[in-house]
Amino acid sequence: MKKLFLLVAISFATVTSGSAALDTTKIDNLTGLKGKLNEKEGVYKVTFPRDDVKIVVDGWTMPPFMGLGTWAAFTKGAHTEAMVMGDTVLFEDEVNAAMSAALDNGLSVTALHNHFFFDQPKVYFMHIEGEGSVEKLASAMKKMYDTTKAIRGPKAKPAESFPTVGQASLPEKNSITAAPLNEIFDMQGEAKDGMVKFTIGRPAKMHDVKIDKDMGVNTWAAFAGSDDNAVVDGDFAVTEDELQPVLRSLLDNKINIVAIHQHMTYEEPRIMFFHYWGRGRAKDLANAVKGGFVVGGLLKVSSPLP
Repeated sequence: MKKLFLLVAISFATVTSGSAALDTTKIDNLTGLKGKLNEKEGVYKVTFPRDDVKIVVDGWTMPPFMGLGTWAAFTKGAHTEAMVMGDTVLFEDEVNAAMSAALDNGLSVTALHNHFFFDQPKVYFMHIEGEGSVEKLASAMKKMYDTTKAIRGPKAKPAESFPTVGQASLPEKNSITAAPLNEIFDMQGEAKDGMVKFTIGRPAKMHDVKIDKDMGVNTWAAFAGSDDNAVVDGDFAVTEDELQPVLRSLLDNKINIVAIHQHMTYEEPRIMFFHYWGRGRAKDLANAVKGGFVVGGLLKVSSPLP
């Protein structure tokens, strides 16, 4: 019994000493927030309510306490000084700028989804994680938060559409020319009513059963509109190692990320799915998406993209 008590005491001392090793004052100063220490878990957490916009869910004005809080939790890292995990409350016009800021500053984006139905304006939650020094991680969180503030500051009401400056409305009749896109992707797309779609399977296993393209493990891109005024939407199926570089590739090429999640359980390897949306010339959009295909190992190229 004494030995058991000693082991528990040593374990608790390790956790608390690990949290003490974190410079919590630096975290406060760099994030601009005042955190709270959970000594038992060895976690220092900063949080703030998203109270700058009134959010109505199912006709009810929701207090931030009910799940509209942005947070970042820091703990001692196993291989680095610290690790951070967090959840960021965002509106649709903030998501891609915040995601770019996270990736540009060394954080990983691990999920993007909704928590509610019938919310006005629509609210999204972006989960992040990172490893490194306290200074690096806390600074990265601040830059991401500042990016959101810069968007919301001059415009209290979230936008209801993607920026359309210089863009004409999409034509009522679709007329995408398939041949140039077939050449870019080096495959034959599926054409229907002036639209074109490309689909690539991703072999995996689930319950010891092989699953592939037609069982839902696929990456696809669909094009509509006209050659000079098009929209692309689709879904990427990537491994955990591929997720961050493919996200970065699409964001760098002005393709908007609109969801990140899983579609299955018990699959091998684990597959993450993310959905995207882009506007522009059809060939430009195809090249942007192809870049993600290449980074994700779905296509092989022997020369630079056109």
